[in-house]
Amino acid sequence: MAASAPRLRFAPSPTGYLHVGGARTALFNWLYARKFGGKMLLRIEDTDKARSTDESTRAIFEGLAWLGLAWDEDVVHQGANLDRHRTDAYRLLQDDSAYRCFCTQAELAERRAAAEAHKEAFTYDRRCDRLGAEEIARRVADGLPFTIRFRVPEGTTGWSDLVHDTITFPNKDIEDFIILRTDGTPIYNLAVVSDDIAAAITLVMRGDDHISNTPKQIMLYTALGAALPEFAHLPMIHGMDGKKLSKRHGATAVGDYQHLGILPGAMLNFLALLGWAPGNDIEVMTVAQMVERFDTAGLQKKAAIFDAKKLEWMNGQHLQLLPTDELVARVTPAFVAAGYTTAMELEGRRDWLLTLLDLLKVRARTVDDIVAQAAPYFLDSIAYTPDAVAKQWKDRTSTIASLQGIRDALAEVPAWEAEANEAALRALAERMGLGDKAGKLFQPLRVALTGESASPGIFDVLAILGRERSLSRLDAALAFTRAPRNA
Repeated sequence: MAASAPRLRFAPSPTGYLHVGGARTALFNWLYARKFGGKMLLRIEDTDKARSTDESTRAIFEGLAWLGLAWDEDVVHQGANLDRHRTDAYRLLQDDSAYRCFCTQAELAERRAAAEAHKEAFTYDRRCDRLGAEEIARRVADGLPFTIRFRVPEGTTGWSDLVHDTITFPNKDIEDFIILRTDGTPIYNLAVVSDDIAAAITLVMRGDDHISNTPKQIMLYTALGAALPEFAHLPMIHGMDGKKLSKRHGATAVGDYQHLGILPGAMLNFLALLGWAPGNDIEVMTVAQMVERFDTAGLQKKAAIFDAKKLEWMNGQHLQLLPTDELVARVTPAFVAAGYTTAMELEGRRDWLLTLLDLLKVRARTVDDIVAQAAPYFLDSIAYTPDAVAKQWKDRTSTIASLQGIRDALAEVPAWEAEANEAALRALAERMGLGDKAGKLFQPLRVALTGESASPGIFDVLAILGRERSLSRLDAALAFTRAPRNA
């Protein structure tokens, strides 16, 4: 670790939503900063005015806030640093590390087409670097537009990457690249290096699609006389088909998962495992545990696979870890939106709600699952799942006998408590000659109470529903089974 506290940055372009890959990059920068007592800065790279929008910037802020990835220091907007970018470009020009290029886009396109016609790779031939000082001065005086190109030195450029180990590029394969456009705006590589130097960034951690930019940026650091940061290039994220993650694979915006019932802690845990392994086959982690275990040795070289089913599984694990008190705040708006109840009613039945959530979260993978499971406990009437009816109420005569017996037995229970209800139903099973096969009573009862073949423990269901609603459900089930259409 460096002697000084590390400084990292997450630098998204506000040209769309905060996507999964960007969120993963932000997370790794944040984890490193928190682990080693450093800072993670947020820079909005909005120099592309045509594509950058306030809406996208807002989506980035909201996505990071939902995930709990707080940045340090004030947000930097790259577009506000234009004067410094130009100053750095002209400094390179003054130091003879760069030169003016008067070639127009049309001329470059013509030469590129000629090279392609001869099946040759086009590279800029440095013709403007061969212009004399007087000719350059004349063209500038005449107002001819020019770009500023960086003069690539001979040799090689390499670095020790924290993910990919040593990476080296022959400089001959890199043409003299433009750093300032004719309108005086910077090209990406110059703007990034200028901003990272100004922010004293010590580690640049980003996707490995930026590897090809790194040698150019290293050359710029060196020419500007700045110390090089470390680099860590994270693997790309692919879909289950092995291709780069995109909308065809489903939701790729972090905000979408917020509205699909995914917990932020689960999303962070899932993202952390996309390109990083904590070792010892550990998968489920709290944020504090991720910070404690994070190190660059666990960063993976190969592409990570985004498995939506794994995310749902992970979310289920975090639902069970989440204290029920905290879960209340997440499910209350969902219950209200589903039309089950009101926030005021839930607040008045808080103990009941806590008990219900303790029962439901065990079998849920998302908040939406909890909402679906909760319907029978809020609604006055329920629909019976056809599969449950076909399986558990197959024999009409025996079903009616069982449900009627259950209804009569429960109606006589003096106190509506789990132990009393269980004793009453097991005694009924003995009288009906079922012995230790009381489940033959419990399954038809489960369908009558919830409409489903699966639910929490039947005595817990009875307790949550209460005497009046439970008996009412049994009456409705008896009416349903006795109706001629079910004969």
